[in-house]
Amino acid sequence: MINSKYSKWWLLTLLCLGGGLARATEPGRPATHTFALGPTQFLLDGKPFQMISGELHYPRIPREAWRARLKMAKAMGLNTIGTYVFWNAHEPQPGKYDFSGNHDVAAFVKMAQEEGLWVILRPSPYVCAEWEFGGYPYWLQNVPGLKVRSQEPQYVAAYQRYIQAVGKQLAPLQVNHGGPVLMVQVENEYGSYGNDKQYLTLNKQLFEQAGFDGLLYTCDPARDVAAGYLPGLLPAVNGLDNPQQVKQIVRTHHNGQGPFYIAEWYPAWFDWWGAPHHTVPAAQYTARLDSVLKAGLSINMYMFHGGSTRGFMNGANYKGDTSHYEPQVSSYDYDAPLDEAGNATPKFMAFREVIAKYRPAGQPLPAVPAARPAAVLPPLQLTRTARLLDRLPAPVANATPLTFEALKQAYGFVLYRATVPGGSTQTLKLTDLRDYAVVMVNGQRVGTLDRRLKQDSLRLTLPTGPVQLDILVENMGRVNFGEYLLQNTKGITHSVRLGGKEVKNWRMYGLPFEQAPVVAKATGAAPVAAGGPVLRSASFTLNTPADTYLDMRAWGKGSVWVNGHNLGRYWSIGPQQTLYVPAEWLKKGSNDITVLELLKPEQATLTTLNHSLLNELKP
Repeated sequence: MINSKYSKWWLLTLLCLGGGLARATEPGRPATHTFALGPTQFLLDGKPFQMISGELHYPRIPREAWRARLKMAKAMGLNTIGTYVFWNAHEPQPGKYDFSGNHDVAAFVKMAQEEGLWVILRPSPYVCAEWEFGGYPYWLQNVPGLKVRSQEPQYVAAYQRYIQAVGKQLAPLQVNHGGPVLMVQVENEYGSYGNDKQYLTLNKQLFEQAGFDGLLYTCDPARDVAAGYLPGLLPAVNGLDNPQQVKQIVRTHHNGQGPFYIAEWYPAWFDWWGAPHHTVPAAQYTARLDSVLKAGLSINMYMFHGGSTRGFMNGANYKGDTSHYEPQVSSYDYDAPLDEAGNATPKFMAFREVIAKYRPAGQPLPAVPAARPAAVLPPLQLTRTARLLDRLPAPVANATPLTFEALKQAYGFVLYRATVPGGSTQTLKLTDLRDYAVVMVNGQRVGTLDRRLKQDSLRLTLPTGPVQLDILVENMGRVNFGEYLLQNTKGITHSVRLGGKEVKNWRMYGLPFEQAPVVAKATGAAPVAAGGPVLRSASFTLNTPADTYLDMRAWGKGSVWVNGHNLGRYWSIGPQQTLYVPAEWLKKGSNDITVLELLKPEQATLTTLNHSLLNELKP
């Protein structure tokens, strides 16, 4: 028996995936559909519907390539896509919303509908997703007493404002309003964090007040479903693909009924700096995918296509002092069926073959689009050079170091500068560095400190006289999972001591790099001789833009911008050694590239490849 709560009919304007274009009931009036929970299956227009879905995230794909990726989803046999909605992308500063360009999530959802795909929407403020702060905007940490993922009033007020803004964009695109959104997820794997059912009820109420009045569901890893589900909502299961076990878990928490939905099915995993690239052969998954689909379960692959985590938006894992801080790499290739550039992999073809067995009769799969062309460019000489220390903004002065948050800076770098007496050899100690520091004495690099390696001290030999001490600190990504969400400030978060004595009177220079840096002209050899971080730029000409991959193996550590787009981070330790440059961000004619290099200021030649290098570790 269909749950009457979800069985209303609403006017819709969408493709009926079960049988092509739906006919309007009368001229000028759109066709109507329903989507509801049945006892064992989802019901689309009253008929069983099996979601075969794959996750892909609009900010991780150039907007110009969205449609191509959606067509690839159709070609693998998917009938649905899933996506998170990222709070820190949409409200970077309090009350300042951004739903434009690559953040135009409504356009992404509408485009999916145009391509004949349904959508599973995951707009909860917390996403995890290997994304900076799990999707939370940094500025929440500037509100004293605010506690994320709780009923704390300040958090609830910020949450409510945000979800109302999201609702204006996306609530009209629910299936019961004419859009492709079949279901909307409340919170995200909350059972792995807490078990406050009143908090989950509050989430549901906030969603409904924002206009999300269709099917709502929760999702949690199998072991955490009891803590994370909300009675009355469908509990989906993550990370489990044994059909009988999935059915048992859902029935236990859903009045003995289904339908049965695996909200996150992992064909591989993500990467972090200094650890091997994660790959799993398709052969280990094809039989399991087949068993799930044969049993009639609905499924969402996480990820179908990962793409790239551009700019400074990668997250990190950290489980406390007994563990290591693990910042994630910029590539979100994920060893997914669709690779970082959007090309079909052997895993794609193997999964497509399985899915084809479960297509409705008379509906063959679309042809697989050809791989995107990739080019090797002539070596680039980055001759326009500037010392980073010569490009500083106005400072903020304070007796003690201020965090990024206190400086109202979300991401990037802060340079901390103080004057100390010289003429001795002493130990420099930073308490709670977050996360990576380049230490300079009178403009010369003398060492680095790395939170991953639990490094906090450096032995310094200081020349005579007053010494300029510079500490350039990089935010390598806020923790995106677990209890340390609440301990996520960045920079020098406590104190600096030299020879046991606290260093006071700091000037702090914010370097968020919200816009691509510009180096107007060559400045000769002086920046190289100085030994500190540099900006290097060049222009290059293309006749036919094509995908390419920057080969960063000869470089040290930093970030790269092409035509104003921040491609992400590179770091010689690996495993990622290339940065993917999508053809959509290149131009026929003149193009510009800028590299911020922290460790090898002498490096000036940049080469490219026609493929990625994601599994090369260096000491």
